[in-house]
Amino acid sequence: MSEATRPESFDDAIDVAERLRRNVETVVLGKDDAVTLVIAALACGGHVLLEDVPGTAKTVLARAIAGSIEGAIANRIQCTPDLQPTDITGLSIWNPQTRLFEFRPGPVFANVVVVDEVNRALPKAQSALLEAMAERQVTVDGVTRSLPVPFLLIATENPIEQDGTFPLPEAQLDRFFLRTSLGYPTVDDELRILDDQLHGHPLRKLRPAVKLEELDLLFTAVEDVYVDPLLKRWIVDLVRATRDLDLVQVGASVRGSLALERAVRAWSLLHGRHYAVPEDVEALFVPVIGHRLMLAPELIVENDLSRDEAVQRVFEACKERAHRPEPAWGAEARAAEA
Repeated sequence: MSEATRPESFDDAIDVAERLRRNVETVVLGKDDAVTLVIAALACGGHVLLEDVPGTAKTVLARAIAGSIEGAIANRIQCTPDLQPTDITGLSIWNPQTRLFEFRPGPVFANVVVVDEVNRALPKAQSALLEAMAERQVTVDGVTRSLPVPFLLIATENPIEQDGTFPLPEAQLDRFFLRTSLGYPTVDDELRILDDQLHGHPLRKLRPAVKLEELDLLFTAVEDVYVDPLLKRWIVDLVRATRDLDLVQVGASVRGSLALERAVRAWSLLHGRHYAVPEDVEALFVPVIGHRLMLAPELIVENDLSRDEAVQRVFEACKERAHRPEPAWGAEARAAEA
């Protein structure tokens, strides 16, 4: 562990993540793993695609993350077929008083941007997000402007409705750090939702739990989580295996290896550990790598699988080629921290 992140600072980072998670879960009930995944993406500087049927709190989760960070600028973009790229990035407007064009920033200039129903926007509008997501900057009229730090984009889409939608291209899917879904709540959670919303939506009562500057602790701590070289090699071998399987038409790129390794660091931190273990990789392979794969059509059609089930089958096939390492992870990590 580096001098920059001693155990005290590490514990502070864990506390920041825990306060953020608990605050979000006062609004989004019974979805611990999904909330933790989104916070992990935030800690890694990544972006999230929430894909699920209507009414499963996708937008609520995104708004709850934004509302839990004091000092953060949060904006929402509602995608429609007539949305223009400049509606996202902003544009230069003629000022007759100064006789100059003045730039008016669009909603993408925020710390947390919620892009609702992203697959309803035309491809040219979707492409306006690419530079922002990949490079954290926007170029308008030949001038490049940096986006605020941190910058988290959370996009939602409805996978069951196809009319009036435009599927995200593979190049844009690869820009998302992870893709996940929330699913329906349990019976008990759904009963709690009824009670909680009797006098209005809980989002109205949500108050910030962390300050914007406290997130710096989280970013630094993620970099100092110990990942054993054997575990790094396993991550690379798993991702490389996706490129050689008959179940997959196009495997994950190097961007997938980078994302999985970084996600493992954040996941470990959010579970209170200074080191990563193989279970972290197993928990994250589907949400981090799954959307980067172009699956063979026969895998889904012939076996009547959902996409997540198909990706899980791909993961099992990858593990047959890249065997899980089993050293004494805890002992090695403690020795590395000493």
